[in-house]
Amino acid sequence: MSVSALQELFSDAVVAVETRESAVDDTRLWPEEAALLGDVVPGRRWDWVMGRRCAYEAMQGLGREPLPVLKGDSREPLWPAGLVGAITHTAGYAAAAVALASDVRSVGIDAEPDEPLPRGVLDRVSLASERTWIADGLPVGVGNRDRLLFTIKEAVYKTWFPLAQRWLGFVDARVELDAVRSRFSVEILVDGPISNLEGRYGSADGIVLAGIELH
Repeated sequence: MSVSALQELFSDAVVAVETRESAVDDTRLWPEEAALLGDVVPGRRWDWVMGRRCAYEAMQGLGREPLPVLKGDSREPLWPAGLVGAITHTAGYAAAAVALASDVRSVGIDAEPDEPLPRGVLDRVSLASERTWIADGLPVGVGNRDRLLFTIKEAVYKTWFPLAQRWLGFVDARVELDAVRSRFSVEILVDGPISNLEGRYGSADGIVLAGIELH
């Protein structure tokens, strides 16, 4: 496991850990976590196990003992008391970002392959203003702008849900990009505990990354 491209999206208040290890060792899971796996297919097992192993390492980076990360009714991670965080996994990549709840209100991350979205998806997840910057042709540091938008909105949702405890649709948030600084700003278009967010994005080895820490 390594602390690298993802950590660059956060301040020192957040510990981010990522991995591309191929081997899966279920024995490092807590029994409560292993019980939630059931008879999942191998790919999903890798996602679950490696995401939580990244979470354990991030907890240690904060000086905390690794503890189970269970899941809620909406499949969201349930973090140990005093911690906030997020987990992501895609295409042989898994990561977790964790912070002390006394320092950070919420954390959101997402990782996606730097590939075009499937046909028809962009229209369902974007607003007209977002499609404008996707089409404008200016360099943003990733290969596929539509995938970048999707990645950012996934990170937005992961930041929103622990605080709001309700759904936030893709078109309920408007994203503006600052390509010069590899940053983005978000306006939440529905009532809730958050009205605006800011974050950073990047890419590494074919993976698009987005990270948000809310103070």
